[in-house]
Amino acid sequence: MTEHFKGRYEVEFKYRLPSRVQFLSRLKSMRPEIMLEDNLEHDSYFDLPGGELKSQNKSVCIRNMQPSGIKLWIVKGPEADRCEAVNITDVEKACSMLQTMGFTRVLEMKKTRSIYFLGEFHATVDHLEGIGDFAELAIMTDDEHRLSGYREQLLELAATLGLDSSQLETRSYRELQTCEMSSHPN
Repeated sequence: MTEHFKGRYEVEFKYRLPSRVQFLSRLKSMRPEIMLEDNLEHDSYFDLPGGELKSQNKSVCIRNMQPSGIKLWIVKGPEADRCEAVNITDVEKACSMLQTMGFTRVLEMKKTRSIYFLGEFHATVDHLEGIGDFAELAIMTDDEHRLSGYREQLLELAATLGLDSSQLETRSYRELQTCEMSSHPN
């Protein structure tokens, strides 16, 4: 995993994109380093049967990215900036291990993701079927004292990329997916 994704804390701003094409044009004019483009991510979220993790503002996700072959175990929370991820080699085994420990799969989500680096920051461009297009601007760190400064720098980067506070999306993809599912029951 690249140095961009190491740390216990993640400062992140997510924006809903009215025009993915326009945003990508602005982003690419800044000559970012490309990590990957148009990977399909399959996320499996787990919780205990009583929803204890969700009630504690925590999440556990097993992620499989193709064609890059990146496989991750991701834990977020309870603090908004708390996020840790580790590379794994076997997605199916990791999911089985969680289920053996009493966790249940509570949600599966698929998205198309591209990741770009702008200096120490990363920009992620996502498409979620039925939900829309998003850009996430973020940085990970182990230094809790730098979180406030990073927030300011990311907001400046967002403005440079033509993003503003009216486009901010504070809900997680998991929350957005759950809202979408409840508004369109099968």
